[in-house]
Amino acid sequence: MASRDPARPNVLLILSDDQGHWAMGCAGNPEIRTPHLDALAERGVRFSRFFCTSPVCSPARASLFTGELPSQHGVHDWLSYHHAGRTGIDFLAERTLFTDLLADAGYRLGLSGKWHLGANDRPRKGFVHWYAHESGGSPYYGAPMYRDAVRTEEPRYLTDALGEDAAQFLSAEADRPEPFHLSLHFTAPHKPWRGQHPEEYTDLYADCAFTSCPQGPAHPWQPVTEDGSPVGGESDTREALVGYFAATTAMDAAIGRVLERLDELGLTESTLVVFTSDNGFNAGHHGIWGKGNGTFPQNMYDSSVIVPCLISQPGRIPGGRHCDALLSQYDVLPTLVEHLGLDHTHDPALPGRSFADILAGTDATVGADRERVVVYDEYGPVRMIRTRDWKYVHRYPHGPHELYHLAADPGEEHNLAADPAHAATRIDLAARLDAWFARYVDPALDGSRLPVTGSGQRTPVTPGALPTAFEPGPEAKA
Repeated sequence: MASRDPARPNVLLILSDDQGHWAMGCAGNPEIRTPHLDALAERGVRFSRFFCTSPVCSPARASLFTGELPSQHGVHDWLSYHHAGRTGIDFLAERTLFTDLLADAGYRLGLSGKWHLGANDRPRKGFVHWYAHESGGSPYYGAPMYRDAVRTEEPRYLTDALGEDAAQFLSAEADRPEPFHLSLHFTAPHKPWRGQHPEEYTDLYADCAFTSCPQGPAHPWQPVTEDGSPVGGESDTREALVGYFAATTAMDAAIGRVLERLDELGLTESTLVVFTSDNGFNAGHHGIWGKGNGTFPQNMYDSSVIVPCLISQPGRIPGGRHCDALLSQYDVLPTLVEHLGLDHTHDPALPGRSFADILAGTDATVGADRERVVVYDEYGPVRMIRTRDWKYVHRYPHGPHELYHLAADPGEEHNLAADPAHAATRIDLAARLDAWFARYVDPALDGSRLPVTGSGQRTPVTPGALPTAFEPGPEAKA
């Protein structure tokens, strides 16, 4: 009956879309309503400094599943074409995903929701259930979906449809002897927002002051549409905030129903639940609407690169904990391998390392572990090194570069890159950043020389040649 063995648990990965780390009640936001995520945090560990590997959806998702950097797997921007059907390209073909390792270990795999890594209509290895969005985003009603390679339009509110599909998968797998992995990938709270979400959720925010999302002057690097609205937002900012918060709360309710089904089936203690998002989001933070491609040059603000992360398995992972260790999406694959006891040897070419000891509560030496207090990020020619106290952002080839003393300036308001008093710190961080990427990057897939604009990757990077076909899409919308 699925896995009843906590030492070899089932896996439920819940992935939101464009959710800022600030957009949960358990993260300290007093305005947004996420009771089920808050309860999940109480049952497990909330990671408050968990970083995406790239602050835009497709590269981040590719890194989450492969454990590779964008300059290793070759997906450097969101995929603006080649989603499905005859023109569908699998951008991760011949790459090893953690789901491949689960399939090899005898797991039965299911997907409900957004894949957005190319060939979205075709199940990956080991998937016995595949209900996938055709592309990277759409309206919440009439969404283009593939079920068993057949294209349909989902008439229901998509968030509810995905939650119901996931719950049905759990029920169908409960009586089978094999363990399961379910990827439940919502499109929420990605735009569109205005007029897209049920009134029972939008009404909750009719009188909200949205003090958690202050709307300051527009960032000078934020592109705008013809009507003057930010590319990553909508023209009516208040309605956009209502929609974003409502989308998050509706998703929280759907997650609650899925977790309730898990309880009803008696699978809670033998299922590892991981909740996170592909990338962060600015809903007015720093004067930006959007994530990394909410500006050009692309930004690496914490609001873009830190994502929510909650991990729970009652009885095996001590609950009610908060961890502020600096961790990354590239750490997920080795962590799953260790926590699940998979027969897999870690590839030293991968940058991540397991944090299974943190999950188990045996991480007493984390503070002295240098590798756990440094993370790296990239978005084409933009790269970042982040320590507990400092952040350095390097833009190839000419800048502008950024240096922030986060211990004194957590809002990243004062760029010290040109300050002679901090030149030694900047030089040291720049050297460490160069050395780290030189260690891990595949030269044939190196993004530091690519003209990535944040407008969509239309052509896959192929080993042996640097691409010239990074054509801009109509807007940075995915």
